[in-house]
Amino acid sequence: MTIASRAKKITTHTLQEMKQEEEKITMLTSYDYSLARLVDSAGIDVILVGDSASNVMAGNDTTVPITLDHMIYHAQCVVKAVDRALVVVDMPFGTYQGDSKNALDSAIKIMKETGGHAVKLEGGIEIIDSIKRIMTAGIPVMGHLGLTPQSIYKFGTYSVRAKEELEATKLLSDAKALQKAGCFSIVFEKIPANLAKAVTEQLSIPTIGIGAGVDCDGQVLVLHDMLGITKDFSPRFLRRYADLGATIDSSVKAYIDDVRSKDFPNKDEEY
Repeated sequence: MTIASRAKKITTHTLQEMKQEEEKITMLTSYDYSLARLVDSAGIDVILVGDSASNVMAGNDTTVPITLDHMIYHAQCVVKAVDRALVVVDMPFGTYQGDSKNALDSAIKIMKETGGHAVKLEGGIEIIDSIKRIMTAGIPVMGHLGLTPQSIYKFGTYSVRAKEELEATKLLSDAKALQKAGCFSIVFEKIPANLAKAVTEQLSIPTIGIGAGVDCDGQVLVLHDMLGITKDFSPRFLRRYADLGATIDSSVKAYIDDVRSKDFPNKDEEY
């Protein structure tokens, strides 16, 4: 029996045990009650209430516009649905960069108002003060390195990060700094697989990859992408496990036809 299958409730300690036993960690995003309930009951280890809600739920081009109150709303919906998974909530842009007091206040607000289990922050050494201050309140922190979507205007592109030696060296340094500061896990997004493998081997905390190869301690995808609900996003790392977009389209068209032909509702569907 695996560590994950034995756990009635996944905690940060469970993830640490899974890394030690080389048992892969599974993580998906969720933003609402109904889908979170299905994802949790299917046995996922970690649910990320991602700021990707800005894209898939609100239709924004980037994650930058989503607010703290928006994130709290989505997290509240998810937490109500979850019995087993560890729920991690993204801290949105502007709630922790450059101001550790604001970071602490924002993290406390998330935890108090949502019932979530941890928060996630993007960045390395430059946000260490915010991470340390959040942890003074006993709030678990997940890090995020590599491609950090909240910094898209700085990068100017969603291309692979840390391909050059200087940036790869900084990523390793940042990862070690996040671990030393007390982060329980780090997400690596769109970095070379060999770099993710090397850094993962040097860390004692679990790493979660998205476009970072198979050797991270776990993997994460955006739920709407892997289910085929979103259609205009097809990076190399994305595997679509369903085509719900096509299923929804055909179902809605069939409903329209049935209503217009007076086939729905039929006699068995009347009172």
